[in-house]
Amino acid sequence: MPPGTPDLISPRSARVAAARRLARRNFRGKEGLFLAEGPQAVREAALHRGGTRSGMSGGPGGGTLTELFATPDAAERYADIVQEARSAGVRVHLAAEDVIADISTTVTPQGLVGVCRFVDTPFDDILAARPRLVAVLAHVRDPGNAGTVLRCADAAGADAVVLTDASVDLYNPKAVRASVGSLFHLPVAVGVPVERAVAGLKDIGVRVLAADGAGDRDLDDELDHGRMGTPTAWVFGNEAWGLPEETRALTDAVVRVPIHGKAESLNLATAAAVCLYASARAQRAPTGCRSVTCG
Repeated sequence: MPPGTPDLISPRSARVAAARRLARRNFRGKEGLFLAEGPQAVREAALHRGGTRSGMSGGPGGGTLTELFATPDAAERYADIVQEARSAGVRVHLAAEDVIADISTTVTPQGLVGVCRFVDTPFDDILAARPRLVAVLAHVRDPGNAGTVLRCADAAGADAVVLTDASVDLYNPKAVRASVGSLFHLPVAVGVPVERAVAGLKDIGVRVLAADGAGDRDLDDELDHGRMGTPTAWVFGNEAWGLPEETRALTDAVVRVPIHGKAESLNLATAAAVCLYASARAQRAPTGCRSVTCG
């Protein structure tokens, strides 16, 4: 077989069929595997070691990536990623473009699709690490939003993310894509009842704040009064109807992001970024920060 010739000619290959099934949640749960698409996600998966749930050792060499499908063009363009995967003992399949298209869940595949082990972390392990900044996604149903908030949490330096049992599947392909590799950067717990999440965080001394546009406290006021420098968990609600009253009642305070202009509201990811960065800045200020932009 000449160099670069795809070794998976038909989308009907058993390995292609097994990967394609991972687009469905029930198969992901059964196999403990999910798809990572595109160079950034695959690169981070190839570099990720350990941290898999239930004591799983991950792929060959202890990594998260277990299998990689790549078109010849993508294998050449992203040779460093392919080499990283091969060095970790991951089986790499050169595949025709129609094979990649058959596995991929995107309209315009980028030529790389990785099969990965689940990477979520037990909630008790997150508590044991004594986090200072946590994002809790309660009732978040849109996978793109979930992945984007995870990315925001990663960028803000959060210690963990928690998805409650009422939120979307962490391994939904759209959520994985929207995280742009951040899924592999910080601990994420899944399927945690919101009551347990809030109670557990409070028990270790974390102040739990609900982010809600109808909150009776203002984020600027919280910063001005120096209340944002302590360990904090932000609870973010549903994209359309926010947080139910019973969830808000569990938290220490309900905080709104101030709207200084004429916009009706902020979308979930934007509000999450503002809240997380406010906490991150306050926690990093040596003498107490009273503004998101203080120096």
